[in-house]
Amino acid sequence: MQPTPNPFRYFNSSPEVIRLVVMMYVRFPLSLRNVEDLLFERGIDICHETVRFWWNRFGPMFASEIRRQRVSRMRGFRHWRWHVDEVFVKINGERHYLWRAVDHEGEVLESYVTKKRDKTAALAFLKKALKRHGRAEKIVTDGMRSYPAAMRQIGNLDRREVSRWLNNRAENSHLPFRRRERAMQRFRRMKSLQKFASVHASFRNHFNLERHLVDRHAFKLRRSAALAEWQSLVR
Repeated sequence: MQPTPNPFRYFNSSPEVIRLVVMMYVRFPLSLRNVEDLLFERGIDICHETVRFWWNRFGPMFASEIRRQRVSRMRGFRHWRWHVDEVFVKINGERHYLWRAVDHEGEVLESYVTKKRDKTAALAFLKKALKRHGRAEKIVTDGMRSYPAAMRQIGNLDRREVSRWLNNRAENSHLPFRRRERAMQRFRRMKSLQKFASVHASFRNHFNLERHLVDRHAFKLRRSAALAEWQSLVR
């Protein structure tokens, strides 16, 4: 079996710098030029177009590795509750919909962009999520009629739960993306939205340390572990 080629082999910059640039741009609500200026203050002189190129080149690769590790750990979890919700996003003034499935711990399982919010869109989204993550014990949704129609066709309507406040976890999961969307001044293509939403979700899962639920010592341990795992990705 041949060894996997080094993805950084054609770049003059070190892998550590590339990882830092991609993490700063995707994880935090910064523009391309914000990242350029922050790095220049630290002695790293790159153009904002280099930031754009690096995140497009390496962001999906890092996100795929994060997703692969987390899916393998969570597959087969018996008491897995999903929270599903959708939010509108404008692309060149036209309304699109970003669907998101969140698990019981607040991790984003799947992000999917569609032009419509109907049964066909809900069915495509649920099939994609179920294929990657397996069946959930319960799926919490809002009162939109597209969900029961799609779940009836899949055959898991009995797993659906609907409540006024029960889906707050999914609704709150949109907030980090909304902050990031404002920094990027919205999106111009549906493909770009799908790509960034998927990458951003994986990064958020990896660095979501739940600092409000643990003491300072536990938070520091979790943060160090997350950074160490991040530095080991795609070596």
